[in-house]
Amino acid sequence: MPYTITEKILLAHTDKKSIAPGEFIYARIDLALGNDITAPIAIKEFEAIGAKKVFDRNKIALVPDHFTPAKDSKSADQVKILRAFAEKHGIVNYFEVGQMGVEHALLPEKGLVGPGDLVIGADSHTCTYGALGAFSTGIGSTDLAAGFITGCIWLKVPETMKFVYTGKLNKWVGGKDLILYTIGDIGVDGALYRAMEFTGEVIRHLSMDDRFSMCNMAIEAGGKSGIIEPDEITKKYITSEGRRVKGVFYKSDEGAEYRDVREYDAARIEPQVSAPHLPSNSGPVSKFKKVNIDQSVIGSCTNGRISDLRIAAKVMKGRKVSSRVRTIILPATQKIYKQAMEEGLAEIFLNAGAVFSTPSCGPCLGGHLGILASGERAIATTNRNFKGRMGHPNSEVYLSNPAVAAASAIKGRIAHPEEI
Repeated sequence: MPYTITEKILLAHTDKKSIAPGEFIYARIDLALGNDITAPIAIKEFEAIGAKKVFDRNKIALVPDHFTPAKDSKSADQVKILRAFAEKHGIVNYFEVGQMGVEHALLPEKGLVGPGDLVIGADSHTCTYGALGAFSTGIGSTDLAAGFITGCIWLKVPETMKFVYTGKLNKWVGGKDLILYTIGDIGVDGALYRAMEFTGEVIRHLSMDDRFSMCNMAIEAGGKSGIIEPDEITKKYITSEGRRVKGVFYKSDEGAEYRDVREYDAARIEPQVSAPHLPSNSGPVSKFKKVNIDQSVIGSCTNGRISDLRIAAKVMKGRKVSSRVRTIILPATQKIYKQAMEEGLAEIFLNAGAVFSTPSCGPCLGGHLGILASGERAIATTNRNFKGRMGHPNSEVYLSNPAVAAASAIKGRIAHPEEI
């Protein structure tokens, strides 16, 4: 029976001889992830059930990244719960301030996820790791507690949708634009509980950072997961910079069944912007040129990697951000922070009048480091622009790639990089 890449990975993590979409399976996990918002709930349930030990102290990752460095005593208490649990159970992969980064950038960087893995995380953007050819998905905190204990998860095998990208990318267009365009086409529930398989000549030439951006936002179309077939680009990533990830390189069979197949000509896609209050409200940046902004945020688990910062710096070099735009740059990890300093990117941002901050999810979810007041507008390289997402319910968030966010910071309004 021909299988999709997703079905192959799931089957390999069970004791079954075959599986089919819609079937419930009990699958072994390779990594269970929690952060400072979701893990304390899981830990509470873990202790309430009377569990004495975790299934594998090497296969759990705890990353306090949403409200850290702690913004108040309550957020400090959340981190304290994680730290105590990690110490008690000898959790190897616990990363706090000074070591931590935005979780979905940090774990691949550390070589903790790889092709063929099954990864669960109590964070909806756990689907990011599909960029490496893994099945990774977000779950609830109680499911995470069960994963901590058993090392397994109940899952319904998702149907798969295939998205084929042909042609050649235009200048200033990357993975973020491809996924915003796709979500704009199918809607925020267009892939509800389905695996989104991204393929085609454009994807095969796409950088790993751009692949992470695409899979990261699969959830914004309702997807259970996003996934890209691992290839030489994947292999280079998982074996570089001290990583020694082996993994299993699965690929979809010819004749595998898909719920739907969508094809897009990349040459027709311009830099995209998503208007409030849904990621699906996407359109070409030229449509939004009259929208003034008060804040620009470049970072997050979607676009806080080194290539994203390089793109933003290319636009901002030798220029000044508008005096009325707070511009906040957040490298996704400490390693990226250091690299940005060594390459002179941090100096470019500071000279332009931007803030270069420690790694954090802060402003993305309206936590800290960039909260919007009533009536304010932001453009951000983050993944969500729901009502009140970045602060006051009467504020607005527009989503874009790093080049557009940087150009907009300079112009004081949403702008195409070619305008700079």
